[in-house]
Amino acid sequence: MSRLIYILNGPNLNLLGKRQPEIYGHETLADVEALCAKVAKAEGFDVALFQSNYEGGMVDQIHDAREKACGIVINAGAYTHTSAAIFDALNTFEGPVMECHISNVHKREAFRHHSFISPRAEGVLAGFGIEGYGFCVKRICTLLTKG
Repeated sequence: MSRLIYILNGPNLNLLGKRQPEIYGHETLADVEALCAKVAKAEGFDVALFQSNYEGGMVDQIHDAREKACGIVINAGAYTHTSAAIFDALNTFEGPVMECHISNVHKREAFRHHSFISPRAEGVLAGFGIEGYGFCVKRICTLLTKG
């Protein structure tokens, strides 16, 4: 079995730490990657982090994960609320999927309250800042090692 977990990030997350820090905090995507790598390593897993501002780029990474990864942590950004294509791609992936959001989407605009990804995810975390990514990685490791 692969011991690689994909961490997929959608549009505007490349600006993490610079864009709306009052909502998303001051940590960067590099901080997310370091946190995820630390949590995964402690459990005997590795991570690969990807970010795309394009829906098709995210779909391509999910397809790639089918051959290389054992689990996916996904923060699809605004595509969470709009993309049937990402949902369909996730349905082709056989491993566990965790949906992660830095902010509490349920305290924000009404359009953010619906997720296309949640019906495919084993779990959903929102509002824990970048710490949520670490929790999601840990949960995937637990699901894969303890059933």
